[in-house]
Amino acid sequence: MGHKVHPKAFRLSTVRTWDSSWFAKKPFATLLQEDVRIRDFLRRELREALLDSISIERTRQQLAVAIHVAKPGVVIGRGGAGVEELKRKLKEKFFRGRPFNMNLTIKEVAHPSLSSAVVAQQIASDLERRMPFRRVLKQAMERVMKARAEGVKVSVGGRLNGSEIARTETLAQGRVPLHNMRADIDFASLPARTVYGAIGVKVWINRGEVFETVEAPKE
Repeated sequence: MGHKVHPKAFRLSTVRTWDSSWFAKKPFATLLQEDVRIRDFLRRELREALLDSISIERTRQQLAVAIHVAKPGVVIGRGGAGVEELKRKLKEKFFRGRPFNMNLTIKEVAHPSLSSAVVAQQIASDLERRMPFRRVLKQAMERVMKARAEGVKVSVGGRLNGSEIARTETLAQGRVPLHNMRADIDFASLPARTVYGAIGVKVWINRGEVFETVEAPKE
């Protein structure tokens, strides 16, 4: 049997880093669980904004959350009202009755077509609208390759096009070297909720190799 590892976890020591940046001794498990619940809540709330990633930094009395989305205008709203409303919901749900300072930052994804999370959400949205899955996958891969990715692989599994028997279909273009730790492989996995049941969507995008920058010697 094949032993699979998450492409991001595999590269934490080389080209990737943690999404949460904080340190705690005693309440570590509690804070980690809180991070997971915050991320799940934001994914549900910001589905229309095409969420890419969420970075969380903590100090003793402050929480800094950076939200990377493809459509920042959907989150910010008119005059920043959307950000204040989102901050109010977070405080009410997770920090009610606790003196806590929260800093919420909305950042735009520079290249949405090179974000596996954004591409996976677009594929899932099209599948939920009952579009033919092969056409959806080919269009998604074309967008990724036009954005100058070195390779892309897309896999969907479930009752595709409403068939009686579930199966898995995979399409790939370019090169996606999963064993090269220097390769910047962006991976995302999420379900598409269709009337026939859930269809799993997985996307791998090869954004090229990452090399250490060497400073030129000073004269």
